[in-house]
Amino acid sequence: MALLRAATRRGRRALITAALVALVAGGTGGWAAGSAETAVTGPAPGAAAWRADHSLGTRLPDPATAPPAEVAHFFDGLTAAQRYALAVRHPLTVGNLDGAPIALRYQANSLALTAERDRQRALSTDPGGTLEDHRTARRAADRYTELLAPGRHILAFDARGRGQIAEVHGDLARAERTAVVVPGSDIDLTTFDRDLDPYGTPTGMATSLRARMAADAPGVRTAVIAWTGYTTPVGLGPDAATGRLAEAGAPRLVRFLSGLAAVGSPAPALLCHSYGSVVCGLAGPVLGHTARDLIIFGSPGIRRPSAAAVDGYAQVWAARDATDWIGNVPHVDVLGLGHGEDPTDPAFGARQVSAIRAEGHTGYLAPGTDSLRNFAAITLGRYAAVS
Repeated sequence: MALLRAATRRGRRALITAALVALVAGGTGGWAAGSAETAVTGPAPGAAAWRADHSLGTRLPDPATAPPAEVAHFFDGLTAAQRYALAVRHPLTVGNLDGAPIALRYQANSLALTAERDRQRALSTDPGGTLEDHRTARRAADRYTELLAPGRHILAFDARGRGQIAEVHGDLARAERTAVVVPGSDIDLTTFDRDLDPYGTPTGMATSLRARMAADAPGVRTAVIAWTGYTTPVGLGPDAATGRLAEAGAPRLVRFLSGLAAVGSPAPALLCHSYGSVVCGLAGPVLGHTARDLIIFGSPGIRRPSAAAVDGYAQVWAARDATDWIGNVPHVDVLGLGHGEDPTDPAFGARQVSAIRAEGHTGYLAPGTDSLRNFAAITLGRYAAVS
């Protein structure tokens, strides 16, 4: 009888796996049509020039290997003029250097964005380029101009691949409560703040969350970071069904959070949407005390068997609204396909968060939803107010 039950379980798992394969393949027109992204890893361009810079008479911290705490200690020993000189000479390195002062990173990324905008403007009229080259360059230049608008605080910028970026909403240096939004598929430098479906983007989520916190706790200083710091999957191809990109993104998230801790920023709540929850789940065991609450929503699974197995977070919360299509994704992890258990299943052990008024896969932080109210309460540490 025991053998029969085991065989039945194996058969069910095989059927579920086949359904997962059919779902992903059907959603992309077949495996070959699915986008296979190249994960961007390592420091931003310019690291070699940074390592070779001995203008201060000392070795600069290696952007690939130096812990953020070491980076913070290094900058603490510099004058304001020395810091700014490094940002001018190496804007991409300083702008992405976790552990560097927050205001200095803003300055460096402004310089890097200006240089990239000017380069694209030159390409848009280059006689050696095609008409399509010119159009592509103009679109890129316009995008960088948008990011350079007064009042925007860019904490990270890397144009490699589809582009990565982190933007701060609020005064991060003085914030008492903070959050980091980790997005899922189809988010990059051009889509992280798109007008279409705004609350499905990191920027829309961040601004909505911060506005709700301001309404609920007007005396509390808050900041929310929209973090698109890893290469996300495109569409419903194999990348979305496997952990490859999340495995590349998790160390980047860990280092980013360590950088925030190194400059004195309070441990944030992580709001992890869709495939972003896979990144957060894989990052958990090595986070230490650099993050507080883990809020998982619209998740396909986080590649952990239970909430208790997700170290590095004070508490794990999970939400999914009834109209979210991701609830139809089989929660398995077989032969590298799927992301494991359903975080909203009571057996998983996460604290359940109401999302009754949310709609679809990207509506969790839309104004007026109970999920937004709950996420704000969690970020503020007001757990008794969470429904």
